[in-house]
Amino acid sequence: MAAEITLSSSELRAERAELRRRRRAALLLVAPLLAFVLVAFFTPIASMLYRSIYNPTLAELIPNTLEQLSDWDGRSLPPTEAYAAMAAELKLLSGQRKAGVLAASVNQAYPGASSLINASARRMRNLEDNLAPVLAAGALREADSRWDQPDLWRAVKRAGEVYTVSHYLTALDLERNSKGEIGQRESARIYVQLYTRTLGMALAITLLCIALGYPLAYYLCRAPKRVAGLLLAMVLLPFWTSLLARTTAWIALLQPHGIINSVLLWLGVISRPLELLYTGTATVIVMTHILLPFMVLPLYSVMRGIDPSYQRAAQSLGSTPWSAFWRVFLPLSMPGLSAGALLVFIISIGYYIIPALVGGTDGQMISNIIAFHMQRSNNWGLAAALGSLLLVVIVILYWVYDKLVGASKLKLT
Repeated sequence: MAAEITLSSSELRAERAELRRRRRAALLLVAPLLAFVLVAFFTPIASMLYRSIYNPTLAELIPNTLEQLSDWDGRSLPPTEAYAAMAAELKLLSGQRKAGVLAASVNQAYPGASSLINASARRMRNLEDNLAPVLAAGALREADSRWDQPDLWRAVKRAGEVYTVSHYLTALDLERNSKGEIGQRESARIYVQLYTRTLGMALAITLLCIALGYPLAYYLCRAPKRVAGLLLAMVLLPFWTSLLARTTAWIALLQPHGIINSVLLWLGVISRPLELLYTGTATVIVMTHILLPFMVLPLYSVMRGIDPSYQRAAQSLGSTPWSAFWRVFLPLSMPGLSAGALLVFIISIGYYIIPALVGGTDGQMISNIIAFHMQRSNNWGLAAALGSLLLVVIVILYWVYDKLVGASKLKLT
């Protein structure tokens, strides 16, 4: 009996060792994929989140000035040493041709500072070395009288914070006043409006894809195999065509003298060409065409697995065809509908190419503004903050979707 117990325990240990070995082998097999996901997905997101709050530009350009401003109360004018440090560092930056970088950074917090700093840097080129602080401060005041405005120095101190939430405040159309209180921006408020427009356009695209894709997927499941195969190939055709070619074709269709306006004029429906191109309507139409396969394919895959006898059984029990569809087929197809809607909505929120080509001013989305700040204004911090907020919106929407889908599954069971 003892021998049998010893043998059983040794076998158990061997089985556990074999299980650990298999787990290690499985982990080694997926290790390249995990490394790729970490490098290509999580690392850029972490970098974006860090860049949205990390702003070392001024700390690297004018460290002595910021040190002199560290104990400044922000109410009266800063001490003379701060003026002298700024004058010396402007002279240094002018020789290194980096005054423009400083000017652009401060200008984000104090409009008009760009010309002020660039002009003052040119005036400081001839400033003598080791000049007394009082004389250096006087030279800076003579360069421009705006250096005697406390608001300018507060903007310099605020822009010099290495870790800041100012980019997030700007992305939400907020700002800090001279007292440090957060309120609505007095200048143009565009970002909240852009987020609202982006969500509205994404919702419109999703609803259009549902309206067009659901009947098509339903017909594909009921059509003969030959017809269904041909229609499915036509649905997949956008995947096989260059995005630039598809967009160019839509530009030819939607322009004032394009095919659509020409046909409507010939039929007498309109008296003059419609403004279709470079509008929000053009963005919605083109993106609906591009993203329609992402709605049809999940629906088709789910509908193919629904037994047609369920509807026939409901009708045999006295239900009308419409009632059988509404109470039997539609709930069973909800997984495909919800997956397709989520896929289309998330993709359309972050789409960039189509709004840039056919959207014009009214059809721009938040992704286009993010690209603008990255490529033209070089405000990477604001671009990262806008992207981070967009990521938060997507995560919240996915969480709501997960809750709704989970609740619907519980009701079905």
